[in-house]
Amino acid sequence: MSSTLITNIGTLVTNDPSHPGLLGLLEKAAVVLDGSVVTWTGSAADAPAADEVVDAQGRALLPGFVDSHAHLVFAGDRTAEFNARMSGQAYSAGGIRTTVAATRAASDAELDANLARFVREALHQGTTTIECKSGYGLTVADEARALRIAATHTPETTYLGAHVVAPEFAADPAAYVDLVTGEMLDACAPHARWVDVFCENGAFDGDQARAVLTAGMERGLIPRVHANQLSHGPGVQLAVELGAASADHCTHLTDADVAALAGSATVATLLPGAEFSTRAAYPDARRLLDAGATVALSTDCNPGSSFTSSMAFCIAVAVREMGMTPDEAVHAATAGGARALRRTDVGRIAPGARADLLLLDAPSPVHLAYRPGVPLTAGVWQAGVRVR
Repeated sequence: MSSTLITNIGTLVTNDPSHPGLLGLLEKAAVVLDGSVVTWTGSAADAPAADEVVDAQGRALLPGFVDSHAHLVFAGDRTAEFNARMSGQAYSAGGIRTTVAATRAASDAELDANLARFVREALHQGTTTIECKSGYGLTVADEARALRIAATHTPETTYLGAHVVAPEFAADPAAYVDLVTGEMLDACAPHARWVDVFCENGAFDGDQARAVLTAGMERGLIPRVHANQLSHGPGVQLAVELGAASADHCTHLTDADVAALAGSATVATLLPGAEFSTRAAYPDARRLLDAGATVALSTDCNPGSSFTSSMAFCIAVAVREMGMTPDEAVHAATAGGARALRRTDVGRIAPGARADLLLLDAPSPVHLAYRPGVPLTAGVWQAGVRVR
């Protein structure tokens, strides 16, 4: 393995608490990579020699984005639904069933190719760690194959058999919960790290969500929860009670919900792409941050309610619509996502961290919010390999 020195960095985002400020910024900096890990950070004037030298030309370097919430194993298209929604129809969870039908009809090769395309698309925009859920099969065989396929692209795979009640069980949701917590879980657990549930009106209530999560935990899966997206509900409180890694969406929160998140290790993962794409009210990130909760930003990339793989876009929206400062949004999209995935090797640039890096075609990470919609990716390294 060879070493690489990236020098002449205008602004280095380390997310290292040993450096000042939320982002641990270093100016006129350099980074040394050795194989797949970071081995040195500091002033460019003090940088050690390396086998290869990359001149950052005064650009900003930050940790690769960590997208901790995405739904990428699917087939089909929901353009008509989006068009209808933009023409005045309200969003509900029911549109998921359209994708379920298309996904069931697709071959393994088609699903794999689609997933690979979205992972590559995200990577080329700087997302070096991505989570991927099942949830568009809703049969034992289809959920298991979704996770098998996802596991070939990321270790962060999530069993989401409890996305909505499968259409075949519309008249008997209890029987579907039995399937999700029994035979389907048995088939899916070997291919998953996480278990998730959509706790929401039109999906699963609090008791059903508890049954799904506890069954997954008994099989060694770590819980995370789709919580409080469309209305107030029990999702956030359940996530905190069960020690979930994250409660995702968190759009409709009571004061008790905010206090519970602030007093726990459960990350509030906010997904502004969903509100943007459904014309819904945005979550109040300022309220959560001021209370002391840990916040992550993710894309929620899915074909129905948030068809974007751009973390930069989500940063820009969070700053403009959710009360976050640019530094807070960048931190949430990197270190926050790492916390939501309980990872210490990503989301930061410090000795011992995985060499996942994003070089911006800009002098400061503030440009991610300052120049919305502009492609600013000048370079991407994943585990020490330059992929762009």
